[in-house]
Amino acid sequence: MNGDKYLPIAEHGIIGDLHSIALVGTDGTIDWYCCPRFDSPSVFGSILDAGKGGRYRIAPATGDWTPKQLYFPDTNVLITRFLTPDGVGEVQDFMPIQPAGAAVHRHRLIRRVLGVRGEIRFRVEVEPRFNYARDAHQVFFHETGVLFRSPDLCLALETATPLHQHGEADVHAEFTLVSGESATFVLEQVPENYVPRKYSEDETREAFEATAEYWRHWLSKSRYTGRWREMMHRSALTLKLMTYQPTGAIVAAPTASLPEHLGGERNWDYRYTWIRDAAFSLYALLRLGFTEEAAAFMSWLTDRFRETQTGGTGPLQIMYGIDGRADLEEVILEHFEGYRGSSPVRIGNGAATQLQLDIYGELIDSVYLFNKYGAPISHDTWMDLTRVIEWICENWEQADEGIWEVRGGRQHFTYSRLMSWVALERAIRMATTRGLPANLTNWQAARDKIYHEIIAKGWHESRQAFVQHYDTDVLDASLLMMPLMHFIAPTDPRWLSTLDAMGEELVSDSLVYRYNIEASPDGLEGEEGTFSICTFWYVEALARAGRLDEAQLAFEKMLTYANHLGLYAEQIGRTGEALGNFPQAFTHLALISAGFYLDSQLG
Repeated sequence: MNGDKYLPIAEHGIIGDLHSIALVGTDGTIDWYCCPRFDSPSVFGSILDAGKGGRYRIAPATGDWTPKQLYFPDTNVLITRFLTPDGVGEVQDFMPIQPAGAAVHRHRLIRRVLGVRGEIRFRVEVEPRFNYARDAHQVFFHETGVLFRSPDLCLALETATPLHQHGEADVHAEFTLVSGESATFVLEQVPENYVPRKYSEDETREAFEATAEYWRHWLSKSRYTGRWREMMHRSALTLKLMTYQPTGAIVAAPTASLPEHLGGERNWDYRYTWIRDAAFSLYALLRLGFTEEAAAFMSWLTDRFRETQTGGTGPLQIMYGIDGRADLEEVILEHFEGYRGSSPVRIGNGAATQLQLDIYGELIDSVYLFNKYGAPISHDTWMDLTRVIEWICENWEQADEGIWEVRGGRQHFTYSRLMSWVALERAIRMATTRGLPANLTNWQAARDKIYHEIIAKGWHESRQAFVQHYDTDVLDASLLMMPLMHFIAPTDPRWLSTLDAMGEELVSDSLVYRYNIEASPDGLEGEEGTFSICTFWYVEALARAGRLDEAQLAFEKMLTYANHLGLYAEQIGRTGEALGNFPQAFTHLALISAGFYLDSQLG
């Protein structure tokens, strides 16, 4: 296994059409693309197996070259530039956006290659591997492109550039561009009997301009004018890319099984929607002014708690498919070696059926936020929600797997208790503010009982800190949410003592570990990096405690760990490398929340 076959995770940008995304490496390779949806099987998956996964590469054919990558300003149109001794060229990658509700969605991935200065010879290598490289395909050549036909998916590569078959299943080409010349390659999902057509340069330019204009118009709705505006807006653009237009659901990340530890087993499929992300998503979108996206996601959430969920994990699952489906069977792709040999490669997610009581707090907090900043909750939605609240009153005392989805057994996690308190507290607020029908006596009694239990059992007297669960002295960064959720005053002596303890044990150069996995085994082998969301929670907790200088320095340091485009993976390794699925929505949501609050306090 040769690590050089794999680009660093951070050496990628993303493009998308609000149905799926493609990862584009700084070397001009698309090494992850699922079509037609985020959770569809991969067509190009060489990021999970360089030899078998399939790829789509456009880069200089020979010689030494230096890549540069950037986004067309205020858009999700990606430009990869190649600086060579003979000249400069670039590849413009984008996926056109169609209006919501279009009868047929055209899934198009356009790669426009331009000669900028001098002369460059380019090489194109299109090597699809359908259904995670489990399905064979046929190649049919036409005058203006080729057809790749697999049992369940057919793609056309349309171009005026002559293409040549390479082996049995791949297509290659070489061509030379001088300054001012261009070549276009359009990869499109098509019917089996489709005949590829030629795209004129005018047509490609119009598609480029329309896509850029879509993103600029969308971003113009942002109300944010404070510090770090570029990073805040890049996070917003990234979150929009990870939104599934037909339902409004936001995926946790558009990738699967990128490792939290190289060579380890902590490799998960994040192409689903977590209930936990809901409150953070709605808060971030509403704060920046993106009310339509917040409303669409709220509609998706409402459909979830209107459903009747059977089984022992309560009325809600912790995650769902982007279309709302509940069955997310976890399967291991034995034939893939994994990113840099990190196996197993998992698709689906077996944690979907875990009991994680904190999701009810995040769900009801999101409803509360939308009711306050978006639109008032409807009668039917409220009545559906009261059934969830009654369930919480009867079940909050259970042990569960917790926010970090441990696979080492259930515990009485303090964070789960915290979010059960949030669920009841926010429900009571809505009921009293709006005069909505509610069993307030029971709700208030349960809320207060949880509060007293957290203070009595979640507080560790000898550690002088709130701890991960009732039977440990281990710290947990999820408890940074205690002041953010208004459970405890940000300057309460108990909280300040906890914050100091976390700073000593969990923080490294402003980066925050979620917990000590040696002191608190989670049922999995291997190490992990610092969790980026926890770092942004730490920034906000510092700011709320009035430690603005520390908060600003931690935030500024954290910004240096973004990749060259301002994107974050789930974790950051010991040497600053990106680890885990990429980019991660939760991290960008937490960045927006921390940046918004910190900017407001700095004045």
